[in-house]
Amino acid sequence: MSWNRFLALSYLSSVPVILAVPQAKVARSTTVAPAVSHPTSLTHTPFSGTPTPTGALHASSIDTGVPSLGISPTATTYPSDGQLHDPQPGPYIPAGGVGTSGETPVYNAKSDFDYESLNIPNLICSTMAWSAFRYWNSQLLGSQLRVVFLIEFMADQEVGHATMVTNILGAEAPRMCTYNYPYTTVHEFVDFCPKFTRFGESGVYGFQPHLNSREAAILLLQSITTEARQQMIFRQFEGLFPMPVWFEVGVPQSWAWTLLAPYISSCPENQTRLAWQNFPALYIKNQPNPARINGSAALNETVGEGVNSLNSTAVPSDASCVNSTALGTSCYPAITHNRTLPLSWPGREVFIHWDEPGRPAGPNNSYITSTSAGDPKSVVWATQLNVTYSPLEMTGDNCGSTIKPGIQTYAGDPAINGTMFVAITDSDPYLSPFNLSMINPHVVAGPALYQSG
Repeated sequence: MSWNRFLALSYLSSVPVILAVPQAKVARSTTVAPAVSHPTSLTHTPFSGTPTPTGALHASSIDTGVPSLGISPTATTYPSDGQLHDPQPGPYIPAGGVGTSGETPVYNAKSDFDYESLNIPNLICSTMAWSAFRYWNSQLLGSQLRVVFLIEFMADQEVGHATMVTNILGAEAPRMCTYNYPYTTVHEFVDFCPKFTRFGESGVYGFQPHLNSREAAILLLQSITTEARQQMIFRQFEGLFPMPVWFEVGVPQSWAWTLLAPYISSCPENQTRLAWQNFPALYIKNQPNPARINGSAALNETVGEGVNSLNSTAVPSDASCVNSTALGTSCYPAITHNRTLPLSWPGREVFIHWDEPGRPAGPNNSYITSTSAGDPKSVVWATQLNVTYSPLEMTGDNCGSTIKPGIQTYAGDPAINGTMFVAITDSDPYLSPFNLSMINPHVVAGPALYQSG
């Protein structure tokens, strides 16, 4: 079978299926396709060695950038009056749509944009992280073996997602890499996972509407809706409100790649390389710590850049919410909690610092962080439907502070909530969810994940 076609119809299940047929006929089983192999015996260690080659994949010719063209003349011509304006192609079928003319769908990449974009969710496979915890003491999560099974099942889901994207990409799809995650305790693992799934999910939302391959887009949508459920479950494990926003944000591919790359220590030789940018790392000094009764009291209680996952061992026992049973202070795993003290609030001062560009990152230290932006001036908050900026007050070289804005998406919906994204920019261009990638030339450092609630 050609790698250029995703033969989903022949991949019916992972076990033989006995069909219900009359007794006069013989039951038969279906042929199933193999899943992508994900060995659990790989080491989880940093890369040591000399990277070859270095830098992102690039073409022989590179233009100056994507211009801002304004509004297309045809963007506002449809009257939206509730009437039909063109002949119907068939009964009960309105005219229009993409891929609705009867063509046989081919589930492959149809452009460089498609191929490079689909590489990211293929690499964001946290199977290794989740599988490593299948034998941990599940009572630390409060639900005995039920929790272990749920985490293991989510790991199996990720194998399915990686298999699907691999089949779309073809023979040169990225292979399994060695990951190096920052957590050392169960609670650090539980905090890392909703942040990991956050940029995995939001990274897909950012590029999926722009794919040339609408066939690949629908399969990706079917996988990322499962990822969204995983994100919610991990928030519940952490004792956080499961879905504190009305809309989930989408971010550019380079943002997702910048957050993912530090956790990939090495990949196989001749691994397919990515074209996306790695921005300088951004750190949040007073990242709210969900393991604290007063999460906003945290200072330097994170491990690593970008994701800024919590350091549970830095929390004094009398300040920890993990073992508390009191209403309003407990963060014991639950369907939901109401916390007396919020993790963050509008008007909170947020302290940040960031790396210089030019540092090695990603698999085999073979990618180099870079920025084309000017001097740092603003902090961008990318959340829900909003792209909002707050002034950056510099307090030294590559460090400063800003005030968390108090904005709403619609009345009654605080825009900056949940697990969301911040970055340092040289200006404040007006952008919206469909063209947020236009911010990349203005990014000085970041993004980082901010645990707002």
